[in-house]
Amino acid sequence: MPELTLKAGLEAMDVADYLRRHPQFLKDFPDIAQELVIPREHGPASSLTAYQLEALRARNQELSGRLTDLIAIAADNEQLMVRVHSLTISLLRANTLEETCRSFVAALNEDFHTDLVCLALFRDPAELPRAEWLLALPQGKAVLPEFTEFLNRHEPLCGRLAQDKLDRLFGERAPCVQSCALLKVADLGLLAIGSDDINRFHPGIGTIFLKLIAHTLAAALQRFD
Repeated sequence: MPELTLKAGLEAMDVADYLRRHPQFLKDFPDIAQELVIPREHGPASSLTAYQLEALRARNQELSGRLTDLIAIAADNEQLMVRVHSLTISLLRANTLEETCRSFVAALNEDFHTDLVCLALFRDPAELPRAEWLLALPQGKAVLPEFTEFLNRHEPLCGRLAQDKLDRLFGERAPCVQSCALLKVADLGLLAIGSDDINRFHPGIGTIFLKLIAHTLAAALQRFD
């Protein structure tokens, strides 16, 4: 026991001596300042106590900022969920394939503020409306060799598309597309949402709502198979 006490005492003195020779130590390791227990004496608070308080205030401000960001994200997600719900309702009310397609694209433009939409469906053109945003491809995915790899996967693709893909989907409108979200609509076709904002769709964007939209459209279209 005496040896342990002597060792602890020597270590404490070494620490104290080190701190005296390195007064900036706690500036480099503020987390240690927050862990220290400082005795309060009569009179003004010690400088270390003031430093602890300043560090805690900074930490609280950081946490408050994070909480504000999380609240904003939650509010945005709530609005998106309401829009997806409204989209689902509008598709349920559509009685024909043409009405379904038109209602879907109108909802994307009005509620989700999309710039450009391309809906490519593997169906007979006679069954579909004539519109610049629709591609009727009765031969199926074989006529879209540029998208073979994408159609074999199940995840949305977001970011910048190669020019040949943009030309195939958007035609003359392709130069306006700076970023794009590409969604597989089950085995019925694909949906492309283009934007003139290069930052709107990027590889790191969350895709849960995009998936919900694609699944909703697929279910609505399958009613008319």
